[in-house]
Amino acid sequence: MIDLWTKRTAPGSVYGDITWTGYTGMRVPTIQRMIFDQVRRGCDAALAFVRERVASGQFPFGWEVDHVCRTVIQNAGYGDFFLHRTGHFIGEEVHGNGANIDNLETQDGRWLMPRTCFSLEPGIYLPGERGIRSELDVYVSDREVMVYGALLQTEVIPIL
Repeated sequence: MIDLWTKRTAPGSVYGDITWTGYTGMRVPTIQRMIFDQVRRGCDAALAFVRERVASGQFPFGWEVDHVCRTVIQNAGYGDFFLHRTGHFIGEEVHGNGANIDNLETQDGRWLMPRTCFSLEPGIYLPGERGIRSELDVYVSDREVMVYGALLQTEVIPIL
């Protein structure tokens, strides 16, 4: 896993935060590909939920977004291996003071506010295996949700 975050030095700059997963070998093993697919499905479900709610003018609570993602991963049989919250607020601090995407550690009851950013970064960590995590940075406007930053990871990258 490679987890990077940075921001411009100008006052008021907001962080970019990204996690990608690679495999050091010629061919990514089936188990890593399958786990990555479940991580992406959970993340995609959470993003779709946020988009639907924001488009209707109903901003979800952080815990609700986590619950949607976590349910997908639990239903795939990996709930016991999803050991952290789904995401965090992003602002002038990489882990800022706004709503976290969390129904595990704190059950965050704050709602996602318009004109703010947060991460979606579910992960599955099987015993004896390396963890698989993928991260998106998400911006919420008054009625729209946008993913920003680098290209989105769609599969585990073999690092030859």
